[in-house]
Amino acid sequence: MSAEAQPEVIVRPVRDVDAEALGRVHAKCWHETYDHLISKAALERVSPRRMAELWTHWASQGDDFTMRAALVDGEIVGFVGSGPARDKDAPAFRELYFIYLLHEWHSTGLGQKLFDAAVEKDAPLYLWVAEDNPRAHRFYERNGFHLDGATHTEPFLGETLTEVRFVRP
Repeated sequence: MSAEAQPEVIVRPVRDVDAEALGRVHAKCWHETYDHLISKAALERVSPRRMAELWTHWASQGDDFTMRAALVDGEIVGFVGSGPARDKDAPAFRELYFIYLLHEWHSTGLGQKLFDAAVEKDAPLYLWVAEDNPRAHRFYERNGFHLDGATHTEPFLGETLTEVRFVRP
């Protein structure tokens, strides 16, 4: 009887050389996450190349920003980013900008590892998330966040997306 090989899972800082892989994963995650919220035509405009160009900029933001990638057997499967609050009425000094993980890695604990690598334990924090994303809502609630009643509608791929704000005091 042989033990099944466990994949090597690591979470590490994003590197400049990761831009292309991050672009591929980012585009795929958007398709997996937003296909019920945004039209197929809008999502077709999301390309790995376009996302890679964004990552080239995001990877070099500075010391106040935390960008981490999750790798399984050397391949990027998710990412997270946090940094200074961007809103004038921010309920905390730090904001979780995004956390995405390929669908096949949901419910494996890897999303939690990403989250833990990007934010200080129990530090005040806030984030915006799609109003119609119950899976993400449950994840944030498990991590001590609650809705604070704030909403906004953001332009997203030429359409609009309603987001709600979660806060962890």
